[in-house]
Amino acid sequence: MAISINQYATKLVVPGIRQFSNQLVDYPDAVNLTIGQPDFPTPVSVKQAGVRAIEADQTGYSHNAGLLELRQSASRFFQDTYGFYYDPDTEIIITNGASEGLDSVFRTILSEGDEVILTAPIYTAYESNIELCGAKAVYLDTSDTDFLPSPERLEEMITPQTKAVLLNYPSNPTGVTIPAEVMDRLVEVLARHEIFIVSDEIYSENTFSGRHLSFANYQELRDRFFLIHGLSKSHSMTGWRIGFILGPSQWMEHVLKVHLYNAICASLPSQYAGIEALDNCRDVPAEMNQEYIKRRDFVYSRLSEMGLDAVKPNGAFYIFPSIRKFGIPSFDFCTRLLKEAGVAAVPGSAFTEYGEGFIRISYAYSMPVLEKGMNRLEKFIESLNGTPISNS
Repeated sequence: MAISINQYATKLVVPGIRQFSNQLVDYPDAVNLTIGQPDFPTPVSVKQAGVRAIEADQTGYSHNAGLLELRQSASRFFQDTYGFYYDPDTEIIITNGASEGLDSVFRTILSEGDEVILTAPIYTAYESNIELCGAKAVYLDTSDTDFLPSPERLEEMITPQTKAVLLNYPSNPTGVTIPAEVMDRLVEVLARHEIFIVSDEIYSENTFSGRHLSFANYQELRDRFFLIHGLSKSHSMTGWRIGFILGPSQWMEHVLKVHLYNAICASLPSQYAGIEALDNCRDVPAEMNQEYIKRRDFVYSRLSEMGLDAVKPNGAFYIFPSIRKFGIPSFDFCTRLLKEAGVAAVPGSAFTEYGEGFIRISYAYSMPVLEKGMNRLEKFIESLNGTPISNS
């Protein structure tokens, strides 16, 4: 009998984001607008906290759920910032980034044949994690509703096979945030069904206008709600790998077992750095947001001048303009954009079929990089239109 590997692993493909960013090695002069990674350094005091931990030989294991001090810092942070409380002893787990947190939750709640509803277009790593559990991702199309999920469509999609709904707002790839009135209507739907709700709010600190409203603020969901969060985006700590799972204790005791068998615990020096970030660097995201807003406004204005329609994002650091009028598949569009104009963007089809007809541009880059990228994109659009773009 021939040996084989997990059938679900064989179906995994390299994400479209990485397909294009990986091509940059062949185009050394290209402008890279693909990766969602802040270009700001980790705050100095956070780095120093990590260094102090290493110098003090704090390099072993912590409690599987993470340092109690960090869990307490996280509990205070969410209560002070967003107005909801989670018990640091039983309702918070520190993970190796938000991605590992998502994986641990999915592997705890999903069984073979379950279905998870996701709004789309959406970051496709969710689908891979779901399918590795033998479950199925089912998509709620938002491409014709300005990327906001329709409560009515959500209601229609829930079936006996639905185990969970996953939401990601502010959104990757669209940058859209959900207004309070839409949140209220979504919660009314979710509260009527005995399903889990998983909310990835990793970009909540990167909300530009108004106060981020979390699904954790709705008590009627809390007994089956998991909040996924972390420090990668808010404090420019992508490589430190500190994430959080917040959820009800009756489920979290099982999530903890999955997490500990997978990772034992998060990096200890990173956990000490996380305490510093949450306790003493709460203003850092707002400072970065001031620059993101300038970048967003610049990119949005330039895209509008090029005749590209886009929903103006209110969070994260992505914009998702439509290229439908050119009649070119998004993968082909981005391939030509890279080869002919030296700009790397991500095809909308990388974010499920509902992203087809769009491209994702990350503005987590400096203004000089964005200016160069927009100038090249404009010339490419001119070549497709056959006429120069008027800026008058």
